[in-house]
Amino acid sequence: MLTNLLLGSAIGVILALTGAGGGILAVPALMFGAHQSVAQAGPVGLLAVGMAAALGALLGLRTGTVRYRAAMLISSAGMLLSPAGLWLARRIDNQWLTALFAVVLLYVAYRTWRQASHPGTGADDVRADLACIRDASSGRFVWTSRCARAMALSGGIAGLMSGLLGVGGGFVMVPALKRYTDLDIKSVVATSLAVIALVSATGVVSSAVAGILDWPVAIPFSAGALAGMLAGRIVAARIAGPQMQKGFALVSSVVAIGLIVKVWL
Repeated sequence: MLTNLLLGSAIGVILALTGAGGGILAVPALMFGAHQSVAQAGPVGLLAVGMAAALGALLGLRTGTVRYRAAMLISSAGMLLSPAGLWLARRIDNQWLTALFAVVLLYVAYRTWRQASHPGTGADDVRADLACIRDASSGRFVWTSRCARAMALSGGIAGLMSGLLGVGGGFVMVPALKRYTDLDIKSVVATSLAVIALVSATGVVSSAVAGILDWPVAIPFSAGALAGMLAGRIVAARIAGPQMQKGFALVSSVVAIGLIVKVWL
């Protein structure tokens, strides 16, 4: 129990420090620390990351940085495909699922390192070809069919990956919101956390109904993640963002290599 609590705390801290994509390390932490398979760790990771993300989103709502209409549209698409991902996860061999997770983790590490090295490229630049632009007077999105399609597609992919690999989907949502919208980074992360919380809830409920959620592991792990999220938000204000992002990328790369070795052995 103590091990699961400490593992969850570490994930909560990473989630707070690195943004919404940090929750992708929850499943590897459970695999190496609690000796679970990807299919077993997925629902537990979803519960912990979803709860921590909900806390972060609520704090974002208080400061007005969550775009709640966009979050509802994106999460609706994600909720439709999250059960499909869970269904696939139970039918794919664990070795193949672990290998897929390692590939996704390496991709996240690459994207994170690249964005940390070039923080001004494409993240906050307002471009004429953005799908979703905010109205200058109200600050709300001007909803067009192109904007709705972009948000729904991103949410669907995040939901599928959420169910399949037990990740919140922040590694999909953060780049998508940066690419398709003119939101600043605080709104991007806060909105992504809201989406993660909503999409994860679908996966958690589906897993609980199917009887595949390991509650003795999930409860202390999730409690630790919540505590870590609160502690991480305090520390995050004192640490430079790019250096922390690079650190996360290096840790993710090492974990991905460890997963690949685990598959080979």
